[in-house]
Amino acid sequence: MDEDWVRPYPPGSGRWVVIAWEAAALAMLTWATIEHFDLMGLGVRLTACVLAALWVVGAWRILEHGVYVSSQGVRVQGLLRSRTMRWREVAGVRLHQATHRVGPWRIESGLTVLLERHDGAMVNTELWAQGVDFHSRPKLFRAVYQEIRRRHQAAGQK
Repeated sequence: MDEDWVRPYPPGSGRWVVIAWEAAALAMLTWATIEHFDLMGLGVRLTACVLAALWVVGAWRILEHGVYVSSQGVRVQGLLRSRTMRWREVAGVRLHQATHRVGPWRIESGLTVLLERHDGAMVNTELWAQGVDFHSRPKLFRAVYQEIRRRHQAAGQK
């Protein structure tokens, strides 16, 4: 595939809140580890460096997280793994009203975008109307959905 991948939306400011939250949590973990194991000198520096490196990698993945499109396909870049599909593998792009079950109750979670493959499998794009990128920008969520559909349809006409 070519390498002209673009994310059809700007990341939301909520990502920075998540990154700051993770920094605070790892700082507390560092402090607790140092105190619990009574570390000194090299142990303190090693613990701090390992957890700082973990934060840098995590922050980078949070910033790169999202859906990218090109003329050849779609890439869903998650926190732990990425998945790339050519447009010819995608049968359709649709909105899905996500719900979760907690005992006898059903909890509405909002709209998500799903990719339907020709074999009937559904691929979650991780685009969520209530997520950090679209929570206060519902029109942008719809525009991104339409852009992905447009790209899929354009690829099918070639």
